[in-house]
Amino acid sequence: MRTAGAEIDKAAIPTCGIAVMAKASIAGRTKTRLVPPLTFEEAAQCNTAFLRDIADNILAASAEASIAGYIAYGPAHARPFFQENLPREIALIEACYPTLGECLDYTIAQLLERGHRFVVVLNSDSPTLPTSLLLKTAELLARPGDRAVLGPALDGGYYLLGVKTHHDRLFLDIAWSTEQVTQQTLERAAELDLPVHILPTWYDVDDVVALKMLQAELFEGQSFAPELRPAQARHTRALIQSLVETADLKERLACNAFRRAAE
Repeated sequence: MRTAGAEIDKAAIPTCGIAVMAKASIAGRTKTRLVPPLTFEEAAQCNTAFLRDIADNILAASAEASIAGYIAYGPAHARPFFQENLPREIALIEACYPTLGECLDYTIAQLLERGHRFVVVLNSDSPTLPTSLLLKTAELLARPGDRAVLGPALDGGYYLLGVKTHHDRLFLDIAWSTEQVTQQTLERAAELDLPVHILPTWYDVDDVVALKMLQAELFEGQSFAPELRPAQARHTRALIQSLVETADLKERLACNAFRRAAE
């Protein structure tokens, strides 16, 4: 009887687990590269809005494919923040290690241990990432044979990495937070003879230039990639609209751009 029950439970597990690598929103410690023109409190609010939109994006993908959503979070003991701000359908994994590589490696191992046939780690900086890219990743990983799927970011990092098996080598000797991350990850995959499917490039909202790009995408119809349909990002849109109307965000962005041009 226990064996039959285990088989039923295993069959009920979504084939793809997607985990967002996230930090709790703490003013002065979260999204600080957006300050100025944002204040520390506004930058933390952006982090929360981004997380809500990315969670909604995963849930939208799960309505079309066998996908389960997770938040792999830090700092330690930040669970209440995520419980209060995210849909209950999004499960939580504490992943608080000294380096991003260790956090990614642990999260992937956890998702595989939970019974998902393939897993994806996702950044928390791309609230408008097209849902189609999540679905494409799941479709690619479902094909026979070992492989990885990588979504390169405009800044040289990556917004998404999907795998079918645990390859800790993918996270070793990587210069995290530099423009070399994608290239070095591809080199590690080559060392493993691991085929990699590369998705279209998308952007992280982690500096002022990207923040202006996000504003143009949300309010001016200037899609980063016209061939892709960006996610609606309703929480981020509402926050930026509020900042424009009540906190002079548009003027601050313009002043920041002027100062950068004068430097």
